[in-house]
Amino acid sequence: MSVADEQVFRLILIAGAAIIMPVAIYHRVKSQATGESLDRRQEGLFVLATLRPLGIAAWLGMIAYMINPAWMAWSAVSLPAWLRWLGVGVGAVAGSLLIWTMHTLGKNLTDTVVTRKEHELVTGGPYRFVRHPFYCAFILAILANSAVAANWFMLLAGGSAWLVIVFRTNKEEENLIARFGDDYRRYMERTGRFFPRL
Repeated sequence: MSVADEQVFRLILIAGAAIIMPVAIYHRVKSQATGESLDRRQEGLFVLATLRPLGIAAWLGMIAYMINPAWMAWSAVSLPAWLRWLGVGVGAVAGSLLIWTMHTLGKNLTDTVVTRKEHELVTGGPYRFVRHPFYCAFILAILANSAVAANWFMLLAGGSAWLVIVFRTNKEEENLIARFGDDYRRYMERTGRFFPRL
């Protein structure tokens, strides 16, 4: 692939980040308005020690690629152009799902398994189809960004972070059952965790 083609994919990732990041920051700040302190220790030592470092590594890889693709050449893979363009399409779906999910969650948005004092059970929007659409958007974004950048490190770091999130989901759902009881159990019966129930 030529340097010019690589610059096109670099600019696509920059454009995607320029659209998603302001929306994510807005929703994160809005959800923090309560000033609540969330006890992340409930996630467990394994999650605390791995999730955020893996996420930071994936982000740093993507930022490095967006600044200068040559910086990530050590972990580049040769992918056909059609697969990289497919990544662009998957990224658009992931970004749309992420924005829809954050908008639907509103003030309930957290980055941990702990619920807020005024937490509501959200079952509308993308939550009608799956219990964890945010995590679905996250893995789609990892796959998309890795394909667009043609980079195995971004896939490895981001995919590993996603696997830790999948592991953490059990604790998250225990907390939701403790908080919402039978309402959440009924929601679990009719809604798939990561894939819609048929």
